Amino acid sequence: MKPLLSSLRRCFEGAVPAVIATCDENAIPNVAYLSQVHYIDEEHVALSFQFFNTTRKNILANPTATILLVDPVTAEHYHLHISYLHTVSEGPLFESMKARLAGIASHSGMSDVFRLKGSDVYRVQRIEPVSGTSPACWAPVASSPLPVLRRTIERLGGCQDLSSLLADALACLAQEFNIQHAMVLMLDAAGDKLYTVASHGYLHSGAGSEIGLGEGIIGVAAREGVAIRIGHCATEYLYSYAVRESYLQNNASADLEMRIPVPGLARSGSQIAVPILQGQQLIAVLYAESPEEMRFSWDDEDALVALSHYLALAIRSLERCSDLAVEPPTRQPVSKAGSKPVDVCFYRTDQSVFINNEYLIKGVAGAILWKLVRDHSALGRDEFSNRELRRDNSLQLPDVVDNLEARLILLQRRLAERCNVLAIEKIGRGRFRLRVAGPLKLREAAG
Repeated sequence: MKPLLSSLRRCFEGAVPAVIATCDENAIPNVAYLSQVHYIDEEHVALSFQFFNTTRKNILANPTATILLVDPVTAEHYHLHISYLHTVSEGPLFESMKARLAGIASHSGMSDVFRLKGSDVYRVQRIEPVSGTSPACWAPVASSPLPVLRRTIERLGGCQDLSSLLADALACLAQEFNIQHAMVLMLDAAGDKLYTVASHGYLHSGAGSEIGLGEGIIGVAAREGVAIRIGHCATEYLYSYAVRESYLQNNASADLEMRIPVPGLARSGSQIAVPILQGQQLIAVLYAESPEEMRFSWDDEDALVALSHYLALAIRSLERCSDLAVEPPTRQPVSKAGSKPVDVCFYRTDQSVFINNEYLIKGVAGAILWKLVRDHSALGRDEFSNRELRRDNSLQLPDVVDNLEARLILLQRRLAERCNVLAIEKIGRGRFRLRVAGPLKLREAAG
């Protein structure tokens, strides 16, 4: 039976280096090790183009080659007979291979040498098992990810709001997939950065922390719309490093006080970032990491990509029905005496809010909080609805997709972590209550 290319994907993990054999125009052979063989589909693979060496010269002169692959579990050997098609130097394929190569380079101490110039795309003409290398009895029986994925989707199907959907999704990653460190970042309305709305397995939630498109593995996966998986620590793809370096370069004298730290492991051995897409539209990114190297396999990637498509549909569905609520009544102010007023300062330039001179939140979430505390102080209100927020033009929510539910989750978590006098609690579909534990002093600053 002819083997499928997809059945050899373990061979592409790099545990056993692949070997390529080429010939020049005079039929003089050359054999070399490959840094990376990338599975594209059942008929195509991509090889990393790093140096203009003998292999590269031979391929340009004679565009056929043979690759030797070794399954790291069964020790089976395969020959791939391939023909060169073209080279790409940008886009999802290139960025995915670039990220993986960076991990290999960092692991081997050759970051200055391993620089991807392009991704050479080849058509696989024939797959040939090497005779005498079929000790199938050595291979352990791999567990299928389908039952785990099925249980996860069944559990998520019962979620009634975005907060429970994200919390249950991360809980399922921990309980079902044994992925103990993960987070979800939503795309900002402006479409140029992502902000953390949910996380699991970290000392601090990092709610509100931001990553720009193209920054670290998360930003690159978001920008290119492709899952990226790295099996070794790659410094330039660690989001904390990438975000800080980018911020310092663009703001040489800027104060980092208002940068909420992105949650993460001190040293991440494996990372995977999966964009949550509805068609071609980016909604969010699901990110997971582990201190173990080579923790995430092709099966993990397939399962998380499938899960991300379900999450995209669920998020959009919950957004459509999140504001189906009756408008709440206004309430008279309630006098609270005996405690020192809490200073709440709002900066309109970036819509940032400071509580007792300590930064809390900015952007649309900051504008929402400012509206809530003003209505509470002026009208005595403590109950609000998503619908009225969407109708409030001062919040400048986008017309199409506003991610309001995600912003409320973010605000709720930032208040729980950083403020002991204000809290937000959900009281029904599309409705929530602002809890105020003491008197407020509201002021708006110009700077």
